[in-house]
Amino acid sequence: MSNDERSTILLRPLELTGAGSLRLAAEAAGDSDWPPVLLLHGGGQTRHAWAGTARRLASAGYLAIALDARGHGDSQWAPDGDYSADAMAADLACVCASLRSPPALVGASMGGLTSLLAIGEGPPDFARALVLVDIATRLEADGVTRVLDFMRAHTGGFASLDEAAAAVAAYNPHRKGPRSTAGLSKNLRLRPDGRWYWHWDPRFLDHAARSRAGEALVQQERREQAAQRVTVPTLLIRGGSSDVVSAEGARELQQLIPHAELFDVQDAGHMVAGDRNDVFSDAVIKFLRRCLPAGTGTAEHLLIR
Repeated sequence: MSNDERSTILLRPLELTGAGSLRLAAEAAGDSDWPPVLLLHGGGQTRHAWAGTARRLASAGYLAIALDARGHGDSQWAPDGDYSADAMAADLACVCASLRSPPALVGASMGGLTSLLAIGEGPPDFARALVLVDIATRLEADGVTRVLDFMRAHTGGFASLDEAAAAVAAYNPHRKGPRSTAGLSKNLRLRPDGRWYWHWDPRFLDHAARSRAGEALVQQERREQAAQRVTVPTLLIRGGSSDVVSAEGARELQQLIPHAELFDVQDAGHMVAGDRNDVFSDAVIKFLRRCLPAGTGTAEHLLIR
């Protein structure tokens, strides 16, 4: 299927339910009888980050479901402000239980950590495969700080979409800018004060704050323990220029998950899918075809049990 043909694949709106009956927004592409692949974005992102990959997965015979995490995009904000790893994992468990069969999980950054914990600490049939996107058990402090600094710097919004585009370009100087700022409108919301704000709950940063050394060690130990219990086929896709996951960090993950495959995407940073989407999507599909046979036929409907 050509790029032009893939661009016509319909992304259908979908509403799912998280822990505590929290409403979660999603989009899906592909037939409901095909193997499900759940796409989980990073902190501060939305399901729209996966649009290209979702269409590629659907064209390859998979039911792609891109989910807005709680407090992000069009999903409901947590009434109690709980955006902890446990809350995210509880949402994921609810979503997976609603699907016809256990999905493959593709998680970037925050979504990857959520997937790792959910699989490592959950029942053995929780998911059928795991793709971690530029996330591992040991993270580089400077890279994490740069991400959080960018998120904190713009909680007051932007005067225009052009201003927002300039901020994104400064954060990702290696990425070629879009021809239009229209795409940013999916991740920003215009409020009555005339400013554009990222479409996520600012209280999310309360759980993404820099941890003291002792807290960070506890979090890393939890991730390591979860990784050692992962038995499903696993792929780590790392941005070759990432400042969040180092080559050493990737090797350490493979020591914890000996069967894990590693794939570096050259000329990509932490936002791998956005930097080199074709290369990224190809790697995901090739991996899935080895462990999760694709469906056949033409997608005509979408049903979630």
